[in-house]
Amino acid sequence: MDARLNILGSPVGAKALKHIVSASKAVVDSALPAATQELVKLRASQINGCGFCTDMHYKEAVHAGETPVRLNLVAAWREATVFTDAERAALELTEQGTRIADAAGGVPDDVWSNAAKHYDEDQLAALVTLIALINAFNRVNVIVQQPAGDYQPGHFA
Repeated sequence: MDARLNILGSPVGAKALKHIVSASKAVVDSALPAATQELVKLRASQINGCGFCTDMHYKEAVHAGETPVRLNLVAAWREATVFTDAERAALELTEQGTRIADAAGGVPDDVWSNAAKHYDEDQLAALVTLIALINAFNRVNVIVQQPAGDYQPGHFA
C-alpha cells in the first residue's frame, strides 16, 4: 500500500507540517508528563483511525519505557486499573476534544474541571495544544492514507 500523496515531498505540505512540528516542540518542552503525552497521542490516533500515528506513538512510547500492558489498555482506559487519576482525566479530555463534532456543546464542563484538578494552567495549555496537534497530524495521515507498520522509533527526531 502506498500513500495517496507524499505530503513531505510537496513544498507546501512540507512547509505546513514543519510549522505543526515546531508548535509541538512547545508541548514536548512543557511540564506535561511525557508518559501522558504519549497516551494522549495514542488515544486520539486510535479514535481517528490513524494507523500510521497509532503505530508511531505505540512504538515511541515503548522506546521511552512505557509498558505494553498500559499501551494495550489505552483504548479501554475506563475499565483499566493501570492509569493514574491524572492520566484518566487527560484521556477523557482527549476523547472529548477529539470527538468534538459528536457533542453539540463541545467539551463538557465536568470533563474540563476534572482535568483542571490534576494539571496547572501551563499543563492544561500543553494538553489542549497536544490534542489539537495530534488531531491535525491524524487527519493529514488518514486523508493521504499513510501506510502503517514500518515506523521505527526516533525516525522524526
